[in-house]
Amino acid sequence: MESPFFYTIHQPKSIKPGQKYPVIFALHGIGYNEEYIVALVKELKDEFIIIGIRGHLTFEKGFAYYYLKGYGNPDRALFDESMKRLKDFMEYATIKYPIDPEQIYLLGFSQGAILSMSLAIHLGDSIKGVVAMNGYIPSFVKTEYEVKPINHMSIFLSDGKFDEIFPPTIGQENYDYLIERAASVKYTTYLAGHEISKENQQDLVSWLRERVQVKS
Repeated sequence: MESPFFYTIHQPKSIKPGQKYPVIFALHGIGYNEEYIVALVKELKDEFIIIGIRGHLTFEKGFAYYYLKGYGNPDRALFDESMKRLKDFMEYATIKYPIDPEQIYLLGFSQGAILSMSLAIHLGDSIKGVVAMNGYIPSFVKTEYEVKPINHMSIFLSDGKFDEIFPPTIGQENYDYLIERAASVKYTTYLAGHEISKENQQDLVSWLRERVQVKS
């Protein structure tokens, strides 16, 4: 099986034969690349396998997983294709690398957050936790995709008080939807715009570190 995406991977220095490790699949925002999102969690590289997935479409000086027809209106065909590609990539990576299939985490910013939350509610119990920053769940994902139970899942949500693209009203909608379904949801609004502040980065690293369980 070939990878449907270009990607960057960081693995613990002392990989032990036969041991499985938790993984973070990191998804960037539109116009960015995988290095940007991986940099947020590099300090966890000895506790997690970290895989930054580069969008397969070009956009300005960076990349995208899908294009938009307008604000909050993804090109549906491209969105659906990206969801399938990401599911295939996760299967590919779990076979190729010593990943614990019971400890799969998704992390995303903006477009990456949109896809992370969408994948989480679509895949259900194959995802352990999600970090989603400055994004939303498209209405068609909630109503037209198969949505599975996530009552085992832990979720970290964040946004920026001054975000003009996805203001905190969107973050509150995410929280209201997910808190009724997930095991736990942490939601924080930071004094920032459409960006990831240093405080946000430190909090998400702490949140992920609290959940890591390396199995023999």
